[in-house]
Amino acid sequence: MYAIVDIAGQQFKVEKNKAIFVHRLDSEEGSAIEFNKVLLIDNDGQINIGVPIIEGAAISAKVISHVKGDKVRVFKKKRRKGYQKLSGHRQQFSQIMVEDIRF
Repeated sequence: MYAIVDIAGQQFKVEKNKAIFVHRLDSEEGSAIEFNKVLLIDNDGQINIGVPIIEGAAISAKVISHVKGDKVRVFKKKRRKGYQKLSGHRQQFSQIMVEDIRF
């Protein structure tokens, strides 16, 4: 059984007792959260598709931790001008554990 859910503007495929990384959420570590924008549910071959969401369906999850992703280096250069600039960015993620899929 899996579901496609919209979390912070992105779509994720979630399964029960699986951990996923999503963009940073405004929740404490260890707190329970619920997502109501469920787009699709597959229950052992029986597929329910929402128009655009499934009414009454919800995903309950628990925030495990807040982490930073790998560093992405941004290098800018203009040839023959002596201009070089190096900067980096680390995206912040939240790791969540899906506890239940209700429909």
